[in-house]
Amino acid sequence: MNVRIEESWRRCLQPEFDSPYFAELAEFVRHEYASCTVYPPARRKLAEHGISCDGHAARQLTNQDYDAYDLLIGMDSANLQDMYRICGGDYSGKMSLLMDHTDHPRDVAGPWYTEDFEATWRDVLEGCQGLLDSIIRKEE
Repeated sequence: MNVRIEESWRRCLQPEFDSPYFAELAEFVRHEYASCTVYPPARRKLAEHGISCDGHAARQLTNQDYDAYDLLIGMDSANLQDMYRICGGDYSGKMSLLMDHTDHPRDVAGPWYTEDFEATWRDVLEGCQGLLDSIIRKEE
């Protein structure tokens, strides 16, 4: 299987990438991205605010997305680094962190270890409001 990874790592890991279990794992992950629902605690937090997740599923960013979209927004520094890697850089200045559009640039609070989805909600709301304001200012 062809996995995008730094060449020195590829040489070491290629036997694993070529194994049957890795192909099964990759197919499982593709299926999960395409068909699974939003993480239940996140779904509950959104429902508290009247937002439905029905019909929404994650998908992996692709290199072609860079040309297809005007903005590519990451939630944290690790997302942004992955975005740079997948898209081959940010030659048109399309990538940013969501919180870069606020008065408090930083990563969005991550709920995965703290289970503090309220802090994440506040950050995402502030970031989206700031992003919308910057788009409106740009259009004026």
